[in-house]
Amino acid sequence: MEFSSFFYAAIAFFLLLYYYLLYSRSTKLTTQKSKSPPEAGGAWPFTGRLHLMNGGTSAGLPHINLATLADKYGPVFTIRLGVNRVLVVSSWELAKELFTKRDAAISSRPKLRGAKHLSYDFAMFGFSPYGSYWRELRKLTSVELLSSRRLELLSQVRVSETAQAVNELYKLWVEKRDGSGRVLVDMKQWFGDLTLNVILRIVAGKRYCGGGGDAEETRRCREVLREFFELAGLFVAADAMPYLGWLDLGGCEKRMKRTAEELDGIVGGWLAEHREKEYSGEDQKPQDFMDVMLSAVQSEEIQALYDADTIIKATCLVLISGGSDTTTVIMCDEMVDMSESAGLTNMKATPLDVLVAPRLSPTLYV
Repeated sequence: MEFSSFFYAAIAFFLLLYYYLLYSRSTKLTTQKSKSPPEAGGAWPFTGRLHLMNGGTSAGLPHINLATLADKYGPVFTIRLGVNRVLVVSSWELAKELFTKRDAAISSRPKLRGAKHLSYDFAMFGFSPYGSYWRELRKLTSVELLSSRRLELLSQVRVSETAQAVNELYKLWVEKRDGSGRVLVDMKQWFGDLTLNVILRIVAGKRYCGGGGDAEETRRCREVLREFFELAGLFVAADAMPYLGWLDLGGCEKRMKRTAEELDGIVGGWLAEHREKEYSGEDQKPQDFMDVMLSAVQSEEIQALYDADTIIKATCLVLISGGSDTTTVIMCDEMVDMSESAGLTNMKATPLDVLVAPRLSPTLYV
């Protein structure tokens, strides 16, 4: 039994070694035949330069490591991350040219495992490669959601959600204030609930944070979205070394698939509700973005790669993720900047007076 285990382990090792040597040889031949930038030396077998990207104290910060390599190899060079060769540009002149004259060449994102599992196999246009599909969906969202006219029509959503959030903040103060009339508030969560409610109402006509709505569905939606934000940017070993994909080190891909199924169930339920309202002839004024998508994705050019339901669900999800998490981070940063500019050094110990109702001025802590 022990001999059999050792034999299989030895075979696996030599197969990996053969794959690595074969890939290294093909990479060198390709580099010699083409006018490619120089490749930074000193890469480790199998992992390449991944050890410089972890940001640990022993390896140093990634941008410092890349700057050191740029001093040695010049403003343009390549490094190997696993089996992938990555171009590094350390010159503002070249970076400007890439983002202006050569932007089409760098518009596509790498096809990572997280994006594949969580974006309906790259149906979310934020993860999809540059092409006609990406252009059509970008144009659709710009016109139907982000145009000046559309933002003006949706202004009431932002106003009502802000008023509701402040009202709930006042209720919290009434219920939990201490003897000095103060209450501790997690402003990051408050901003997160506010922005998520706004984007959910705009995209799907839903409200999942604070008062109202089904409590169990609200909890489930928030947990799944939090898991999505965490996993979407997670790097897994198979991204750098695809031949390790079958191992699923750390169980990350299993989590991604489970989260994708749960998200699909939630957004699929929204879509079913919208289709039912459409078939019943129920009044849809004002329309949310999912209503608009139901009639807008009939184009053959958009449906060339995915079916209509997949496109609608993927597009709504990418807008929700981009419109809630990013906005929350910006608002929290602005609050920190505002506090620092006022000379506040300890955010947790500094009270901020916030007017939440006429003639009432409770004190909040952040």
